[in-house]
Amino acid sequence: MNMIELLSKAKWYDLTQALSIFTPPWPGELPLQIQFFKRVTGSFIGGAGANGQLIEWSNNTGTHLVGPTAFHSGLRSIADIPLEDICGEGVIVDISKDVSDYSLYTPEMIESKVKVKEGDILIINTGYHKYGYDQPDVKNKKAQGGIDSKEFSYLVRHPGPAPGFFEWALKKKIKVIGVDCGCAEHPMNTNIRYMHGRDFEKAEKKLIKDYGKTWDEMFPQDKYYKLTHSKMPKAGLLLAESLGGDIKKLKNQRAWIMIHPIPFCEVESAWSRVVAVQPPKGMTNSAFFSRMKRNKMYDMSIPFSVQTPQWANYIPLIVQYTKRVGGQYFGMGRNNAQCKASFHLSCHMDGEKHFHMGGRTIGETPMDFWIGQGAIADISSMVSDTSVYTPEMIEKVVEVKKGDILIIKTGYYKYGWKSEESDEFRYMIRHPGPSPDFAEWCLKKEIKWLGVDCVAMEHPMNTIQRDWHPKTFEEADRKLKEAFGKDWDEMYPLDKFYQDMHLNLFPKGIIHAENLGKDLGELKSGRYFLGCFIQKGMELASCWARFVAWKK
Repeated sequence: MNMIELLSKAKWYDLTQALSIFTPPWPGELPLQIQFFKRVTGSFIGGAGANGQLIEWSNNTGTHLVGPTAFHSGLRSIADIPLEDICGEGVIVDISKDVSDYSLYTPEMIESKVKVKEGDILIINTGYHKYGYDQPDVKNKKAQGGIDSKEFSYLVRHPGPAPGFFEWALKKKIKVIGVDCGCAEHPMNTNIRYMHGRDFEKAEKKLIKDYGKTWDEMFPQDKYYKLTHSKMPKAGLLLAESLGGDIKKLKNQRAWIMIHPIPFCEVESAWSRVVAVQPPKGMTNSAFFSRMKRNKMYDMSIPFSVQTPQWANYIPLIVQYTKRVGGQYFGMGRNNAQCKASFHLSCHMDGEKHFHMGGRTIGETPMDFWIGQGAIADISSMVSDTSVYTPEMIEKVVEVKKGDILIIKTGYYKYGWKSEESDEFRYMIRHPGPSPDFAEWCLKKEIKWLGVDCVAMEHPMNTIQRDWHPKTFEEADRKLKEAFGKDWDEMYPLDKFYQDMHLNLFPKGIIHAENLGKDLGELKSGRYFLGCFIQKGMELASCWARFVAWKK
């Protein structure tokens, strides 16, 4: 069985919590803010043509990976962590019946239920995902209103690791510890201890009753701080937090676990899509894991940075640090940033709502839509500045089947921002684009979604760039006449072909990804298993993502 067949038949589980404006942020940090700065018909601070969103967020909201620079400024950024370090064999352990508010869990508790191997990814189901903002109320006659507080239960009262737990994890060389609650640490070993003094009193009272020690006796703060803020990040032990989704379907089971964060350069944590994959029926875990280890996963995602150019008049990425390790916030300092950006920069997926208000948001789109069989078409030798590519060019280099994901390699990734050949104007304004019959061909082929290695799936002269860059339009118009014997308005009548790949395809459910690159440069035309691992944003019209490929 080749990799395409293997991954098509494998069982996929989404361990990602839905992200929304209603998702509670880490206490004291900014909740997700969403503003439409642009609409199809225009908006108060933007122009017409698309539904464009400006968002502001902290990275510790929703499912996310905590990188080593959260605690130690001299270590790797999220973008510097190779996917091999956050993907691999692992185990999902269910201790939900053994823990309660403020309680501690131990290595013995974990190992009584599952075998933890050296180098595993460890996902811990505490049961506290039931307090997610989007989950049903948990009834409790003793609580105010007769229900448990979701936010307090999820972020302030969840259980955490006992003394010795992280030392055990380091000895086991655990790659990542993931949890289905607000933090992989006990909340009372964070600044929550001081922000919610009444809850700390309850936690310490429980600790004294269970262990006969106060909190500072059980967790000497200086020793604990050195462990979590120096020893652990230096050793490469990473933390994934706020998991959910299908986690309860994998009770005490092994799986191939993949954590796909946005490849952020400047910040300490990043939104992630977390999935678990189990072998197809009739295949053993050991055989499946062996295949997954042997076959390289190619990362087609360019680094996400304040250096990344945004599309045209969109808002660039802005990063502001709100906390630093050096600030020693209540003696428990860490680095944390508040970010602001529009989506159309770096690797992102344009969702249906970007142009079609009747369509699905990113978070409403099911996981199986984002993964599947597909093709990469390298047409880089057939295209040039402002030129047009056709369905015939695609089919000349690769077989495209009905229902495929299709990624088009124009070669313009090499002009992107993080390249020795970087040429921002060429990458943004002069890249090639599809012919007038391309959208219709995509519909006939029932393409699932498209991807391209330049700034837009559209030809730039079928966008507002035509008006903003008249000299480039003259060049494109001249090349079109030479190649097809027609001028631009004859070939692309405005009412039919303006933003053709958006307006003619998004209402039909065919959307696309833009700004792919990195490992795509070494991938030849052929068939692949392709994946878009995107944050599950419930109100988002578009979103950044991690794009990967496995060869046939």
